[in-house]
Amino acid sequence: MEHDFLTREFLENRAGECAARTITPCQKVYYLACFAGLTALLFFRWDIFVAVLTVFFSFWYLQAVIFRGAAAFLSLSRKSELRFTGEEVAEVQDDDLPVYTILLPLFRESAVAPKLLKNIGSLDYPHDKLDVKLLIEANDCETGKALESEVLPPYCSIIVIPPGVIQTKPRACNYGLAEARGEFCVIYDAEDEPEKDQLKKAVLAFRSDKSGKLLCVQGKLNYFNARCNWLTRFFTVEYSTYFDLTLGGYQRFGLPLPLGGTSNHFRTKLLQTVGPWDPFNVTEDCDLGLRIYEKGYRTALLDSTTYEEANCKLGNWIRQRSRWVKGFIQTHFVHYRSIWGAVRKLGLWGAVGGYLAIGGGSLMMLINPFFWGVLLLYLVLLLHGWCCGIEPMTLIAGPQPDLGSYQGIAGLRAWPLFYCGAEESYYNSLFSQIFFCISLVLLSANVLFIGTGVAACIKRKYYSLIPTALCMPFYWMLISIAAWKGFIQIFTKPFYWEKTNHGLSTTSNKGE
Repeated sequence: MEHDFLTREFLENRAGECAARTITPCQKVYYLACFAGLTALLFFRWDIFVAVLTVFFSFWYLQAVIFRGAAAFLSLSRKSELRFTGEEVAEVQDDDLPVYTILLPLFRESAVAPKLLKNIGSLDYPHDKLDVKLLIEANDCETGKALESEVLPPYCSIIVIPPGVIQTKPRACNYGLAEARGEFCVIYDAEDEPEKDQLKKAVLAFRSDKSGKLLCVQGKLNYFNARCNWLTRFFTVEYSTYFDLTLGGYQRFGLPLPLGGTSNHFRTKLLQTVGPWDPFNVTEDCDLGLRIYEKGYRTALLDSTTYEEANCKLGNWIRQRSRWVKGFIQTHFVHYRSIWGAVRKLGLWGAVGGYLAIGGGSLMMLINPFFWGVLLLYLVLLLHGWCCGIEPMTLIAGPQPDLGSYQGIAGLRAWPLFYCGAEESYYNSLFSQIFFCISLVLLSANVLFIGTGVAACIKRKYYSLIPTALCMPFYWMLISIAAWKGFIQIFTKPFYWEKTNHGLSTTSNKGE
C-alpha cells in the first residue's frame, strides 16, 4: 500500500471513525456477552428465551416501521425538498457560475463510457467551468482503452488510481477530491443521466443557504428503464418511495440523511475538511451523511432527478444489494461503537434517528424471513384449528381445548409443532400470543409500506407501477436474501466491492 498514500493518511488520522476495524474489541465483548447470556437462557428457560427475542425484535421492528411511515407522511404533508422554478434557473448568468467539479469513478465501464461523456456534455452548464475527473483503477485496462478511443473534451481529465490493498469507489473518489478545482463538486455513476439543469439548481441551493452550514445537496434518484422487467419495476417503486418520500421526511425531522451513492453535491473545501470518504466502507455516502451531521453541517434534498439504470438481472441485483446492506451494517458498527459516544456526536434525536434509519433498517431486512416464516406457520395453524372447529380467538388468546381422539398434523393436536405433554396449555398460550404479536407487527408494516409505495408512484405519476407497489412483499423477500449475503460478508469479506455491471438494459421509460 506504499503508493496508496490517501488511504494510509485516512487510516492514520481517522482511525476511530474508519471501517477498516468494523467491530472493536469492546463491541466484540458486548456482543459475545449478549450471545452467552441468551445461550444460557435458551438452555435453562427456552420459553423465556423465545419470548425475550420476540419482544426485542418486534419492538425495534415496529419502531423502524413507525419511523419510516411518519417520515413518508411528513414528506407528503409539508415541503421537504429545495425547489427552484425554470424561471429562477434561467435567470442565472453563466458569468456568475463557479467552477464545478464532477467526479466519475469508473471500473470496467467500457460499455457505457461513450454514453457517459455524452450525458455530461449535455448538461446545461458552461463547459469552460466544468472540471470533470475520470477516475479509473490502474489495473482497469478495458476502461482505459475505451477512453483512449474517445476524443475527450478539454474539461475532462483522467486520474489513474494507484494500486492498493483495497479497490473501492470511495478510495477512487478521494483521489479525485484531492485534485478538485471547483467551488462545488458532485459524484455521478457511470450510467447516470442527471437532469440537464441539476448543477445550476445545486448552485442556487447552496447560495440560498444563509447559515453556511449546508454542506451537501442530495439529488433524487430514479430509473430510466423502470418497465424493462418485473425486477426493474420493483426497484423503481423502492427508489421512488425512498427518494421522493422517506428522505424528505428525514430532512423535515432534522435527522442525518443516509445519502445515496450518486448525485451528491458538496461544497468542495468543506468536504475536504469533513471528509473525505471512508475508503473501507462499501456504502460510503451513507457513512458520510452521518459524519456531516456529526460535524454540525446539514444535508438537503434537491428537487432534481438523476436517472440510473435499474438492475434487470437478479444475480447482478443481489450483488449490488448485498454490498449496500454490508455498508449499512459497517456504518452502524462504526458510528455506534458506544451508545453514549453516538449520543455525544449526533445528539439524542440524531442518534435515535440514525439508529432507526440505518441499524433498524438493516435489522428489518435480516429478520424479515423469520417473521414471514412465523406468519405463514401461524396461518397454517389457524387454518388447522378452523378445520378442527376451534374459534380463532381461542387460538390467539387461550389454552387449547381437548380434541379428544382427533389426531392432527403429524399425529399431534391443535399446535402440532409445540405439543409439550402436561404443559400443553401453557406453551400453546405462550406461542399463540407470540405468533399473534409477530403477525400483527408484520402485517401492519406491510400495509404501511405498500401504502407509501402507492403514494410514491402517484407523486411521481408512475401510475402503471401501482400494481407493482401492491406486490412489494415479494420483493422484500429478495432484499432479505441479499441482506443475509451482505451480513455474512461482514465476517468473511468486509471490504470486498461487489461489482455492479451496467449497460445491460437498452429500455428507456424515463418520465413515464
